[in-house]
Amino acid sequence: MDANYSLLSIEIATTLLAIGVIVIGLLVPKEQKYGLGYLVTIGLTGILLLSFSFYGVNTKLFDGMYIIDDFSTFFKQLFLIAAILVSMAATLYVKKIGTNYGEFFVMMVFATVGMMLLSSSGDFITLYLALETMTISFYILTGYKKNDSKSAEAGVKYLILGAMSSAILLYGLSLVYGMTGTTVIVEVAAKIKVLGSMSPALLVGMIFLIAGFGFKISAVPFQMWSPDVYEGAPTPVTAFLAVGSKAAAFAVLIRVFFVAFPAFQSQWRLLFAALAALTIIIGNLVAIPQTNIKRMLAYSSIAQAGYIMTGIVAASVAGVKGVAFYAMLYVFATIGAFTVVMNFSANTGSDEIKDYAGLAQRSPLLASVLTVCLLSMAGIPPLAGFAGKFYLFSAIVNQGYLWLVIIGLLMSMASVYYYLSVAKVMYMADPVDNTPLVVPAGAKATLLVTMVITVFLGIWPEPLSVLANMAAAALFK
Repeated sequence: MDANYSLLSIEIATTLLAIGVIVIGLLVPKEQKYGLGYLVTIGLTGILLLSFSFYGVNTKLFDGMYIIDDFSTFFKQLFLIAAILVSMAATLYVKKIGTNYGEFFVMMVFATVGMMLLSSSGDFITLYLALETMTISFYILTGYKKNDSKSAEAGVKYLILGAMSSAILLYGLSLVYGMTGTTVIVEVAAKIKVLGSMSPALLVGMIFLIAGFGFKISAVPFQMWSPDVYEGAPTPVTAFLAVGSKAAAFAVLIRVFFVAFPAFQSQWRLLFAALAALTIIIGNLVAIPQTNIKRMLAYSSIAQAGYIMTGIVAASVAGVKGVAFYAMLYVFATIGAFTVVMNFSANTGSDEIKDYAGLAQRSPLLASVLTVCLLSMAGIPPLAGFAGKFYLFSAIVNQGYLWLVIIGLLMSMASVYYYLSVAKVMYMADPVDNTPLVVPAGAKATLLVTMVITVFLGIWPEPLSVLANMAAAALFK
């Protein structure tokens, strides 16, 4: 069994960072623990820089159980960027919770490790263990404000529905293993080729896999947990859950279906097309009447999952490139939006859209960042979301899925309505209270980074496009 542990440098360094934060948190006095958030930010930034050295490394470890390639490297960078931005923005927010300051960042880093392992999973056992490492960390983070009834409720709901979805996924994996006799993803395709046709048990297993992954990406009809969990969880957790967990699920979903089930591509492409259409339509339409901004962003997140799913329907290098590109820019737009929500809530105690009246006067920075991030998610040029949707839709337009592109375009126009309704309140309504809002330095840095990159990637998408194309090409080698 091959075991070149230097190829696991990213995962090992991230795990050691989490352990180091635990040890330091136990040794230092309480008043000195508040620097742990900055330590995590610096440590993750160093690991992100290290990760660039892994481009061009395409190999397998432990008899195919673990895969190091450009595809996994790209998504590991996505998880690291999301964790860095959230840790920068959340330092003072977590301090206000008052308890278990260091443990919050430890669980966040362990969730990142789970995501990394998930993106490199080469067999079903590694996949499931990585998934549970990520998910259990999020169970704890979701209910982190244990004295808050909404947070406790969100944690319980996520735990129950998450356990159910994990059971469904595990049953699907066991059916596929039972029919093929292997847990290694690449060997499943070879076994299916020998079988020659899809047996009923294999079909059921594949459907169960789609259902299990559908929960993780908040696809309709598996999205029922998202609004309540997004609203009740601490806002930094909501941001990290919306981008990191979803991207990790998409990464492993793509690897499983593109590598293990290419023989049944015509069947699952049609199924994913139907799910994408439903997810885009329902996510956008239900977002329109929402009055709570976190619930509105939850339904928006559901719709974004539908857009990303169109890249899977393409089942090509261009489609996977679109998924990777859009998932990365979605990190900046979503974390930027939730950072605004987090700081507004910290100052006012409200998440109601009506209370954002006159935000442009109270904090021009918060209003500007939220407007840019929302318009990017709507796909308005010249912001990054326009380039992302262009890559996704162009990948499927010539493959007989023009109807899906039309649905995506129509619903993008519908999303502009509820996104601009927030901007209207911020810029055109008079504030009830003219007191300027206080934005901490870490949150301000996150806001500026997310806004600048969202604009930059819209004007010049080529740097990210090149990395996304390398990631997609690695999957088809």
